[in-house]
Amino acid sequence: MAGEKHPSIDYSAYSGLVIPLDAGLSVSAHSHPQHQLTWTPNGVLTMEVADFRWVVQRSRALWIPGGVAHAVLPTASVAMLSLYFEPADCPLRWDVPTVVDATGMVGPLLAYLVDLDYGADDRRARATAVLWDLMTPMSVATVPTILPTDPLALRIALALKDDPADPRDLVDWGREVGASTRTLSRRFRAETGVSFASWRTFERLNAALPLLGAGQPISRVAHAVGYKTASAFVTAFRRELGTTPAAYFGGGVTKSELTLKQVPRSEPAA
Repeated sequence: MAGEKHPSIDYSAYSGLVIPLDAGLSVSAHSHPQHQLTWTPNGVLTMEVADFRWVVQRSRALWIPGGVAHAVLPTASVAMLSLYFEPADCPLRWDVPTVVDATGMVGPLLAYLVDLDYGADDRRARATAVLWDLMTPMSVATVPTILPTDPLALRIALALKDDPADPRDLVDWGREVGASTRTLSRRFRAETGVSFASWRTFERLNAALPLLGAGQPISRVAHAVGYKTASAFVTAFRRELGTTPAAYFGGGVTKSELTLKQVPRSEPAA
């Protein structure tokens, strides 16, 4: 995504949307002039910004500043709730993607705001004022998703994105793509900034985060992304992200039922 041109979608006519997303059908990179606050109460989705990914689920929302290109990658069918704020009307000055604690009253307040009908301006203004007071940024580590550009290295990287549990090392991959181990090693380091082994670890952790966010057991997640034991997975997770898988997704909110709808800022055309 980094360095590419993306379409800009103006949501000035809407203060909120609930968009149903099907598993595997991603929303390609785009931006909005408005700030966006995205959350999902009953599922998991991944937001990709430049070379990094964030997991959005019931205990955490994601703030995306206006003009920042982002893609949406649903892990399973999910309803994505988004609120949009004009920068001139927003008291927050968060100019980078920021994870927001959605536990406590924040999650239900987001659901309340997106469910308000057109014309409820006073209630919306009061609820939004409370939201500004309650929004708390979370310090959440992310792992990079940089892809190599060399055709042979890219072929390997894409194969591992499709199947992060693939156990083959660079010797095996060299035979597969017709290149020496040394050549592939140099290309991965030169084009991603890390060794092949580190890149694969990052990709495995990125693949694990949505599964953990969905509440799958650590042992199942570990095997799904290529680790023989849960302890080996936890060790890698702690080393790269600075915390345990359980602590990374701590907290929760009451399950909410959302009506799929659009919340206009002004009277829609007849």
